[in-house]
Amino acid sequence: MKNRWWLVAGTALVVFMATLDTSVVAVALPALERDFGVRTAATEWVVLGYLLPLIALTLPAGRLLDRAGPRSTLIVAVGGFTLASLAAGAAPSLSVLVGARIVQGAFAGVLFALIPMITTRAVRPAYVGRASALVMTFGPLGAVSGPAVGGLVTGTWGWPWIFYLNVPVGLLVIGIALAQMPADRLPRRPGRSFLTETALLTAATAALLIGLSLSAGHGLGWLALALLAVPPVLAWWRSEPSRPFRDLTRVPGVSAPVLAVLLNALAISMIEFLAPFYLQRVLSLSAAAAGAVILAFPLGMVAAGPVGGLLGDRWGAARTAFLGVLVTTAGTLLLIPLGADWRPVDLAWRLAVAGIGTGIFAGPAFTLVMTQAPETLSGTAGAAQSLARQLGFSLGPALATTSWAVSGYAPSGMRAGLAVAASAGLLALLALCRTGRRRPGDRSSRVAGDPDSGIAVRVTNY
Repeated sequence: MKNRWWLVAGTALVVFMATLDTSVVAVALPALERDFGVRTAATEWVVLGYLLPLIALTLPAGRLLDRAGPRSTLIVAVGGFTLASLAAGAAPSLSVLVGARIVQGAFAGVLFALIPMITTRAVRPAYVGRASALVMTFGPLGAVSGPAVGGLVTGTWGWPWIFYLNVPVGLLVIGIALAQMPADRLPRRPGRSFLTETALLTAATAALLIGLSLSAGHGLGWLALALLAVPPVLAWWRSEPSRPFRDLTRVPGVSAPVLAVLLNALAISMIEFLAPFYLQRVLSLSAAAAGAVILAFPLGMVAAGPVGGLLGDRWGAARTAFLGVLVTTAGTLLLIPLGADWRPVDLAWRLAVAGIGTGIFAGPAFTLVMTQAPETLSGTAGAAQSLARQLGFSLGPALATTSWAVSGYAPSGMRAGLAVAASAGLLALLALCRTGRRRPGDRSSRVAGDPDSGIAVRVTNY
């Protein structure tokens, strides 16, 4: 088998752009409010309209991908995402823009479920860690760089170009897929079970996201609304469409790294949320200077990502993932004091430590999930770890805001929020302690039931 690094690079670009679009529009909301003549509350749906289908569709899409052709699905999903981006950039009204963002988010949900499967099959087993590290470094990088990119693009060319930039990337990735992937079958039309599953998860996601959007300035009221997500989630869990996911959770070595992905995303999103407020309100830095300091986090992550991939291939994915979370948690613990007499560099080097840990962790955690799941559930496995990451990034700012608000938005509340982030890191370490220290390539197999057909399938453990 030949390593297809161009395909890996293409999947990394897809993950970066789809993740970037979760946060890139935040800076452009004032411009949208002005151009469309609408209220601020209405512009928030430009963000929520993207996140809602992205989160709600990730697991249903993963279930479909277990039986779909990866090349045709990738081309359809990237093509749909690109066309929706064009429509968003050309939107004549806010309602059209929100509609385009909903379509964008739906295709992004498919992509987040699909990319892990493609990445792990694009290279030989000995290189899976390095390929995974490349892709999963670009994902968090898209999340943390969104505000900076959005501000630059909006200020230079205008907000439509936030969406137009997806077009050349989409065309490039489609070209790579056509050149490097074999022809396969088209995705099947979703059935009734898919629609039922999507409806339940959409209801849960809507309650959660609307609750999170109210977290600032509403005390714990947002939590009561977010708890409305519990009944539809329980109904989904008891339904037939959730069976592949339930079966996946019973595969040894899968649940722990998925939980660690969620907790790590939660921790770093809390750090990224609180750091700008500390720099501007406590140290009195300008927004531009604060942004420059915060760059220490993504720079550390990008620098460490390849190291994490190489260590994962040579030393073992489980041990490397544990090391990454350990370093991230150490960086978070070092941030907790947040002294009023700190200089910007005092925060920057601590952010760099946390970023290095995240870079080391991202690829090996991805590898653990994808290589220990059975091939027949690879779509569901990819969807599970993508959903965990999105939930972590969504929950983090709300928990940070709540921790900060309890103190009356005093610096002590920021420290409390960072303590919560460090606790999430410690919990991730405990979760990874349950993951076996088995290296890729040391395979053993057992037989499990196919969740859809009852046919015996091969489940590979690493």
